[in-house]
Amino acid sequence: MHAPPPGTFQSRQSPDVCSGASVRIMGIDPGSQRTGVGIIDVDAGGRATHVFHAPVQLLAAKDFPGRLRLLLDGLGELLDRYRPDEVSIEQVFMAKNPDSALKLGHARGAAICAVVMRDLPVHEYAAKEIKLAVVGRGGADKAQIQHMVGILLNLQGKLQADAADALAAAITHAHVRASAGRLGVSAREAWGRK
Repeated sequence: MHAPPPGTFQSRQSPDVCSGASVRIMGIDPGSQRTGVGIIDVDAGGRATHVFHAPVQLLAAKDFPGRLRLLLDGLGELLDRYRPDEVSIEQVFMAKNPDSALKLGHARGAAICAVVMRDLPVHEYAAKEIKLAVVGRGGADKAQIQHMVGILLNLQGKLQADAADALAAAITHAHVRASAGRLGVSAREAWGRK
């Protein structure tokens, strides 16, 4: 498979996308070199169907501000094309390298800007929360997340880590939404947040 042009993405769309879904959720796994994006449809019964996943490639930019621009534009294009109802994004973890943590924070900020510029709600989850929701263990590794996302969404083949993490963020929010609906509270309240 050839590398996509700068600021673009490689699409892997399900052939049987459910068009009558109750809610469409985009998951985002922010990164400073590439950002994972995963989209699912969740029907009224809580069943999730894979719609799309791809990395937004950022390395073609000559400098870091250029990467942020590619991220903002690439996510904007996906948001406009797939029109999610809600967005779930992974929170920044504390990296060992402060420079890496700052760059990841900037990438996450650019991603959130792309979402809020379209007046969409953003739901944030820590990596441990996502792992717990998808795998059942907050300390799950990348391979376990990839495996469980594949099972939950009935996907064939191995997912790239960033795509699996993005889809896992979307699945986590779908679980939280379902719990909130059963409890009659907001998603934030269902997850124990004020």
